[in-house]
Amino acid sequence: MWDKECLTENVWLSIADLNNTEGKYISNSKERISEEGKQRCKPVKEGTLLVSFKLTLGRLAIAGRELYTNEAIAALSINDEKIISREYLYYYLHYFDWDAAAVGKEKVKGKTLNKAILKTLEIRFPSLNEQKRIVSILDEAFAKIHNSKEKLQQKLAGAKEIYFSVIHSQDGDKAPLGNFVDIKTGKLNSNAAVEGGQYPFFTCSRKPSDIDHYAFDCEAILLAGNNASGDFNVKHYSGKFNAYQRTYVITISDKEKLTYRYLYHQMVKSLKELKSSSVGTGTKFLKLGMIKDLQINVPSLEKQLTLQGQIDGLENESEKLEKNYLCELEMVDELKQSILQKSFNGNL
Repeated sequence: MWDKECLTENVWLSIADLNNTEGKYISNSKERISEEGKQRCKPVKEGTLLVSFKLTLGRLAIAGRELYTNEAIAALSINDEKIISREYLYYYLHYFDWDAAAVGKEKVKGKTLNKAILKTLEIRFPSLNEQKRIVSILDEAFAKIHNSKEKLQQKLAGAKEIYFSVIHSQDGDKAPLGNFVDIKTGKLNSNAAVEGGQYPFFTCSRKPSDIDHYAFDCEAILLAGNNASGDFNVKHYSGKFNAYQRTYVITISDKEKLTYRYLYHQMVKSLKELKSSSVGTGTKFLKLGMIKDLQINVPSLEKQLTLQGQIDGLENESEKLEKNYLCELEMVDELKQSILQKSFNGNL
């Protein structure tokens, strides 16, 4: 459980805090409400059932302490717990078809419900004793699922830790990146993407889009030049492609000093440093000078080839584990839905 005495006051929850897979109760968040904000909001009492009803529908939690929430989270108070328990309702709403109940305009990230519609949603519930029995079974099942997920996450984290420990252990003479590369940017807006286009279109997103025409035909390192949170990304590609105007296209000018795969891993290693030096308030930006001045390790070409082979192997293993992890997550979600379906159809 949680230690209330150790928690900072003025907890402010957003939809991102409502993670359906991490247990029923929530008592903390990275965000805090200001004293001015507290004057305009009422706190949610401990034990209140919380559900997101805008943009991302149906994320659930039970307040583990008095806290505050944003306007996209509804606080549901149980009028009579002799009829229905909040734990039962918590699980029932996991099973609820939120998309079918959604009304209003289509949003970028999903649909929305208004509070009037939320109040009229029909639910089914058995006797209180039967509710308690179902909750007990689901508590045990979901705890086992959570433990399985944690083990998978630890295995994946371990693989990534080895990968990053190796790329951070590389040594060699340091020099500015600009000594070895040419750096350009794309010319297009991000909305130039064409679904099903023939060529990759590298924007600042982690996943490239498609486009019908290309501006580059080369091997290059692609570095995202802006990001809302400063979590930039880097890619290695060879062939025909196009790029967004804030994507840096980095090509090696001195191939006797640097290999592309080694440079790619050096750029991955430098992402944290680039994030700390980025500028901007709403959106974080990388300036060309920051990239040119970035200090990288430059060992001999022979050593780079040895290191890149070793690191590629670790990266491939990490990616394989991540794919397996995502498959396992999908199976876990299916298992949860199967258990919920049996629970609320009288088959447990």
